[in-house]
Amino acid sequence: MAEFVTIEAEARPRAGKGAARATRRAGKVPAVLYGAGAPPELLALDPRAVLREIQRGGWRSRLYQVSRNGETTRALIRDIQFHPVTDQPIHVDFQRLAGGKAVRVAVAVHVVNEGQSPGLKRGGVLNLVRHAVDVYCDPEKVPAFFEADVSGLDINDNLRWSDLKGTEDCRPTIVDRDFVILTIAPPTRAQEGAEAAAEAQAQAPAPAAKGQPAKKG
Repeated sequence: MAEFVTIEAEARPRAGKGAARATRRAGKVPAVLYGAGAPPELLALDPRAVLREIQRGGWRSRLYQVSRNGETTRALIRDIQFHPVTDQPIHVDFQRLAGGKAVRVAVAVHVVNEGQSPGLKRGGVLNLVRHAVDVYCDPEKVPAFFEADVSGLDINDNLRWSDLKGTEDCRPTIVDRDFVILTIAPPTRAQEGAEAAAEAQAQAPAPAAKGQPAKKG
C-alpha cells in the first residue's frame, strides 16, 4: 500500500491575482487542487508545510492527502512557483488522483554501492544522466525512488532503465529504447595530474631539518 503524506489546507473563497496577493499578505501560500473530472478548488497552505516538503526532496513523486474542512483528497504536487527574488514559494498546484488511473510522476534515482564499483575505485567519475525518471504508475504503487546499483560497474560502463530496481509497477514515458541512467566516465586530466603530483610528493625524500645538513645520497 502506498504511503500518503497529509498536508493541511484552508479553503479560499475567491480567485484572481488580487485574492492570491491577499492570501500571501495573510502569511499563506495560495494553491489550487484540480483534476479527476471535478471543479478546481482554491486553497491556502501554511508556508512552513510547503518548505518542509521542498527541503525533503522528491516532492514530485510523493503522494499527498490534502486535508481541508474535514475532507481529504489524494493528490500529487504538480508545480511550485517561487518568488524571483526571495525564492519563497508563492503558489502550489495539486492534481487529484483518480482511483485505478495511472498518473505521470518523476521518480528520483538513488545510487547505491558506490564504494564497491571497480570503476570508481580506479578514479572513474560517476555521471548521473537522469536524476529522476518520468514514469506512469498506479497512484497506489508510486515508488519513493528507483535504486541504481553501481557495484559491478567499471570505467566506461553504463546503467540503463532495465538495470534499475523498484520499477516493477511503473512504465517509463520513453518506450523506444533502454535509455541510460548513469555512466562511469574515465578520470579527468586534472584529476590524473593531481594524483600524479600527490604520488610524486609521497615518493620524494623528506627535507632536512632546520639547521641540519641535507643527507647526501
